[in-house]
Amino acid sequence: MTAPAAVAAASGLDEAAVREAGRRVIRQEASAVAALESRVDAAFVDAVRMIVSASGRVIVSGLGKSGIVARKLAATLTSTGTPASFLHPVEGLHGDIGIVGDGDVAILVSKSGESGELAALIDHLSRRGVGLIALTGRTDSTLARCSAVVLDVSVAEEACPFDLAPTTSTTAAMALGDALAVALLLVRGFSREAFARLHPGGSIGRKLTLRVRDVMLTDDLPRLTPDQPMRRCVVLLAEKRGTVPIVDDQDRVVGVVTAGDLTRLLERTEDIFDLPVGGVMTRTPRTTEGETLAAAAIYKMETTGIMAMPVTNGDGVLVGIVHLHDLLRSGVI
Repeated sequence: MTAPAAVAAASGLDEAAVREAGRRVIRQEASAVAALESRVDAAFVDAVRMIVSASGRVIVSGLGKSGIVARKLAATLTSTGTPASFLHPVEGLHGDIGIVGDGDVAILVSKSGESGELAALIDHLSRRGVGLIALTGRTDSTLARCSAVVLDVSVAEEACPFDLAPTTSTTAAMALGDALAVALLLVRGFSREAFARLHPGGSIGRKLTLRVRDVMLTDDLPRLTPDQPMRRCVVLLAEKRGTVPIVDDQDRVVGVVTAGDLTRLLERTEDIFDLPVGGVMTRTPRTTEGETLAAAAIYKMETTGIMAMPVTNGDGVLVGIVHLHDLLRSGVI
């Protein structure tokens, strides 16, 4: 009996019932999210147009679990090119509404659309001429009636067996909020490079900005011409981490010899030292260029089972060599 099964048996848990409860929640929430697709309609387009046309930022607000959804939406918008700030509806009534500026637009998240604290915030935002977008489960609510655009995130019931705890409803609101953020990203032409500039400190930034040229070796590069003997290649393989580019008289890469090639050669030939490297080298070597993303180089090396690649310029001239271990140490993945 496995450790989890032993614990379940000792505690009297009905394992099958527990699994089914979890699966039921997943099915119910997945169904609710799927139902949102048909609601990405003219109102959704109006919301995108309203945000893109605004000269200010997006103010996102909500209370309780809806407030958590609102915080996440504000963070997603900001990281994808739409400046946004979360405003707590209660704190907003005690001074924080000062962050609201001319030209701002607000997204208000509420399942019922009838929260008293949110109603007071609606009044203040409306007086300041802030355009309102409702993300609500009730399209006939006070919030919906006061908003210029209403996005319907209603659900049939919560995944909570008592239909009380916000579960399915928050999942639906989160999904439609993500849809809004991604649509805005596309409309604004937000690029991978722009995304990386907003995430400079983490693995996302490194993955999107680190290039092969930032990691490759350029000093004292190993290289041989095809007519040179394997005697010299064996020495370079030992000294230069197991990969030797083979170049022509214009320094263009025409092949490569690796430690693996040497091992296979020794298995079938005893006297190797006077053999020309041109007869041993791989004539279709895997190469890369300095501007290639480091992450792409890692993928190429891992899928082809190689540990290093010559780096060439646009004319095929050897300019460096990049090793898998150096790429991994860079923190790209």
